[in-house]
Amino acid sequence: MNSPRTGPLSRFTILDATRVRAGPTAIRTFADLGARVIKLEIPPGAPGGDDMIGGRDHNRADYENLHRNKESLTLNMKEPEGLAILRELVKTADVFIENYRPDVKYRLGIGPDELRAINPRLVYASISGFGQDGPYANWPGFDSIAQGMGGLMSLTGRPEDGPMRVGIPIADLCSGHFCAQAIMAALLEREVSGEGQWVQTSLLESQIAMLDFQAAQWLIDRKVPKSTGNEHPLTVPTGVFATSDGFINLAAIGQTMWKRLCVALDVAPLIDEPGFGSDPERVQNRARVNAAIGAAFKTRTTSDWTERLLKAGVPCGPIYTVDRMFADPQVKHLGMARPMHHPELGDIEVVGLPMQFSRYPRDEGPLQPAPHQGDQTEAILSGLGYSPERIAELRAQFVV
Repeated sequence: MNSPRTGPLSRFTILDATRVRAGPTAIRTFADLGARVIKLEIPPGAPGGDDMIGGRDHNRADYENLHRNKESLTLNMKEPEGLAILRELVKTADVFIENYRPDVKYRLGIGPDELRAINPRLVYASISGFGQDGPYANWPGFDSIAQGMGGLMSLTGRPEDGPMRVGIPIADLCSGHFCAQAIMAALLEREVSGEGQWVQTSLLESQIAMLDFQAAQWLIDRKVPKSTGNEHPLTVPTGVFATSDGFINLAAIGQTMWKRLCVALDVAPLIDEPGFGSDPERVQNRARVNAAIGAAFKTRTTSDWTERLLKAGVPCGPIYTVDRMFADPQVKHLGMARPMHHPELGDIEVVGLPMQFSRYPRDEGPLQPAPHQGDQTEAILSGLGYSPERIAELRAQFVV
């Protein structure tokens, strides 16, 4: 790294053996908060190199956003000398994270028992597709598969269109965030016990947890929830309505909001319309309710309605494309586009960390661009006592 690490997690060192998205998402949070993150990558030209999507040359924007503030060490853990280097790093590391299929770490000799025998304080973190054991343990884990098996696709989209994948890799992202929470909990517990532990999550578990109230409908009420498009399954009116120049998002939940909405839309007689007197009644008459207020929405622009409804205390908002979202005054105020200078790309922006600390301004200090593969290999190995000549030999052998 080009500058000293600062931030609330700057005392921690993390060895990152993950790839693609879930694991890198978990560790990006630590890197942004100051932890030293050493990204372990297969050396160029080594047998069995990684051809998975998400590499630097596959999607540069994604790579820069996902791997900022990290160091890169090329290391072939299939070679005995590569494994020896990893063991040296483990001695002083706080966290090791991997997202291989469950059996791979044992075949490589880098399972939780092996590494924690070297450093009992190590927090070992694993992300898998379907869990570390069980009938599907060794299935390959992909976001879209987890969305389907985790119930989300059955709830997404319009009923007439069939199951629909969400437009972001939500199972990957959520498993990364849940894993980060588990790592932090283990680090906090270590301050009491003095020992690390193995923490795990999976795409499937994370996706199921994110179903939240929809899952509870089945677990408690034995009701199978269905897709309702842009609308809320339990309260009406919510969802997307056409205006004279676009669309507006509405969340008029409950009777009080319904009355405010009708007054603001100049359709106050709908308050007393038979079948519209409560949320359960409006759910039963969803099509009639939406048609009645939908006609009113078409008489004004999105901006007009947004201003008018918010003044009346009715939750609503415009629907942005990504470019318009980043141009919004509130988004600009929140600083969700972080500036970063890149030696090749010039001045660019990446997605900011979505949390604020009163004693650690998130825009304090420059962001470090994502490393080229192996950028810090020599520096890291030199820190372990390897001579330039020995490092050159290891490179020639595709160990690093």
